[in-house]
Amino acid sequence: MLSALGTGFEDGFLSFLDRDIGKELLRFTTAGSVDDGKSTLIGRLLHDSKAVYEDQLASVKKSKINRSGGPIDFSLLTDGLRAEREQGITIDVAYRYFSTSRRKFIIADTPGHEEYTRNMATGASTADLAVILVDATKGLLPQTRRHTHIASLLGIPNLLVAINKLDLVDCREDVFLRLQEDFLALAERLEFPSARCIPISALGGDNVAVRSDRMPWYSGPTLLEHLETVDIRPSVNGDEVRFPIQYVIRPDASFRGFAGQVAGGILRPGDPVLALPSRQKTRVQSIVTYDGELGEAGPSMSVTVKLEDEIDLSRGDMLVSPNAPPRVSRRLEAMVVWFDSSPLELNRVYLVKHAGRQVKAKATQIRYRVDVNTLAHAPAHQLEMNGIAAVEFETNESLFFDSYRRNRTTGSFILIDPTANATVGAAMICEDQHQPQRTVESEDAETASVASGQGAVTLLERRHRHGHGPGILLMEGREALVKQLERSLFDRGFEVLVLEGDTLSSEVLPLLLKPLWSAGLLVIYSCQAIAPADRDAIKALAADYAFDLAALHLSADDREAVRQVLALTKSLYAEIRSEDQRTVN
Repeated sequence: MLSALGTGFEDGFLSFLDRDIGKELLRFTTAGSVDDGKSTLIGRLLHDSKAVYEDQLASVKKSKINRSGGPIDFSLLTDGLRAEREQGITIDVAYRYFSTSRRKFIIADTPGHEEYTRNMATGASTADLAVILVDATKGLLPQTRRHTHIASLLGIPNLLVAINKLDLVDCREDVFLRLQEDFLALAERLEFPSARCIPISALGGDNVAVRSDRMPWYSGPTLLEHLETVDIRPSVNGDEVRFPIQYVIRPDASFRGFAGQVAGGILRPGDPVLALPSRQKTRVQSIVTYDGELGEAGPSMSVTVKLEDEIDLSRGDMLVSPNAPPRVSRRLEAMVVWFDSSPLELNRVYLVKHAGRQVKAKATQIRYRVDVNTLAHAPAHQLEMNGIAAVEFETNESLFFDSYRRNRTTGSFILIDPTANATVGAAMICEDQHQPQRTVESEDAETASVASGQGAVTLLERRHRHGHGPGILLMEGREALVKQLERSLFDRGFEVLVLEGDTLSSEVLPLLLKPLWSAGLLVIYSCQAIAPADRDAIKALAADYAFDLAALHLSADDREAVRQVLALTKSLYAEIRSEDQRTVN
């Protein structure tokens, strides 16, 4: 048919298709409180960008549920459920597509009602930009703050604040400037990398797609202009390859590939990769797709990877770069948005789905709950529906993960109630600030370590049982002195243990020392030469009770040196007395 219209038309049409396919795609979400005008704004964008069919427009014009009182209720273009139209609220996430000459867009119109916060978190999880609406007549509301905080937790890099309904306050500049100042202060506290405020009227179309004559004091871009020009290029770190395995592809005996979506870094044929959890190393032989082999595959690309060696991999395993592996652990901390009407229960077993892997997990501690009004951290013993909190988890199998700020795929997971099979929470993994970073090499040491501080016996009780507080003695060389010192301390009632450090890595050392410290033992850390990083890690754990014996200038005579150290350890007895005094007070 195209050929019948002429070669020139056919070439022009194919050229148009190529340009359209090559357009950059922006995924964005809308969020805010109830009646801030989210659905109306999306409807206005669709209408002004000519993305609404004539029969749809005619149907909306004739609708009996025209809440705006005007010729068109733009929210009816997105609120597709009957319950949504009748109640005047958005319940489900409505995904809409439109395109301009510059970009293609996928919009997630998310609910503003507090009851449907879980739907907002779902719609915003893949967004490159969040449009937060603020009603100029009401200002910042708790639900607006909650949605903004969730957008921050989800790592959405760009924030566009639409100060809506300015027509109801006579399009006053001072109202806009006051709300802009309030919101930018909130965005700064939440550490948003980019935020812009635009005054609009979604119902009237002011500064949505066309510049408003009623706001001559505003000289910035319209909302659509900002959407068309905002920088959304992802920051790609080619060193941190993450490829979770989804399926094993084996159509015949000659082909065995692993299908999945690249979650980070760049995969190329010939690149070395490390398979988790087996830790076997191999190389990428080829990257296969339906259209043929590729020279490389980047984030979000779904491909099949064929390896040079036969390695046993299955769903939930992961290929990573050997020089930049993820953290491997059964313990982690995450910011959790709780969805369920029943609160989060400590030590109850939930299912965790993470990067294609499913394991059992329990929450061991709620470190703090976030007050969405003040962003303050408050102590909490349970997490209610729509609450946000930092929670520590322990899983029955090790997970391979990064922090959410480093990788949105390997840094997030969902929590499932195994009884109801319902998703009850979304979690974003935090940076590991409390313990040294765990890598593949330290997994065995961590698994073997003793979990401390969670039992019924307190540290003070252990100190009274031993008769002394814990301590760490740092000794370089002098093996004979170490043996004499151990015997003398033991004979004087100390629970003492020698730890040989020459064969321990800097990553494993803190993992071994922490449970020994928590058990209240006195540890002699013996090493030919203690690395500065190891010395710092030990002092960070034990503070004033890490005794660097090199600073004492010990006597060359071993007996005299033992007496010097014994005098030093008297402070461990004094520590118990000071603990007792603090307890009494």
